[in-house]
Amino acid sequence: MSEPTPYQLLEVDENASFDEVQEARTRLAEQYSGDKKRLESIEAAYDAILMDRLRQRQEGKIKVPERIRFPERLTPAPASFTPSPPKGGPAWLQRLIDTPSRSDILWPAGVYVGLGGLSIYPAANDSLLQLTLALGVGSCLYFVNRKEQKFGRAVLLTVAGLVIGLVLGGLLGSLVSSPFITTEKFIALFTFLILWLVSGFLR
Repeated sequence: MSEPTPYQLLEVDENASFDEVQEARTRLAEQYSGDKKRLESIEAAYDAILMDRLRQRQEGKIKVPERIRFPERLTPAPASFTPSPPKGGPAWLQRLIDTPSRSDILWPAGVYVGLGGLSIYPAANDSLLQLTLALGVGSCLYFVNRKEQKFGRAVLLTVAGLVIGLVLGGLLGSLVSSPFITTEKFIALFTFLILWLVSGFLR
């Protein structure tokens, strides 16, 4: 009596699909789970079928479906990449504007509120105003330099903020006349606002 073929051992037809061979192997392995010798013959038959199928494929006797041979043909080509335009304006502006953390906003705000309070103090004279402005400029320089450690850039931004604050504050101060605050004190407060914006939102 001749030896059973691997296909006979797995109880499948020679034309069975790979999925059918796998299902047969799983079913028989469960059926004979306690029979070690039978399990070994099932595994050997499964391996022999795989090797036979590989040999037939190499000889061109098995036609492999195109979805297996060339899966990339079925994959839709990705849409051509078009870079999205940069958000928020030109590159130099992006490098200049910062997205500050809460501490980067609150610490300078606390400093400038304190300096503003000193500058509008009823007994504040010109020398106290000059001192608070000097402290405000120094604070702005410190906060801007702390972000990127570029001292020259920090000096430039601080001086620009001081000039803008003094000029705009002077223009607005001449328009705003109030018995509660002098023009000099208004200019100092406005300058502190500009320096706070520079130290918090620029880098």
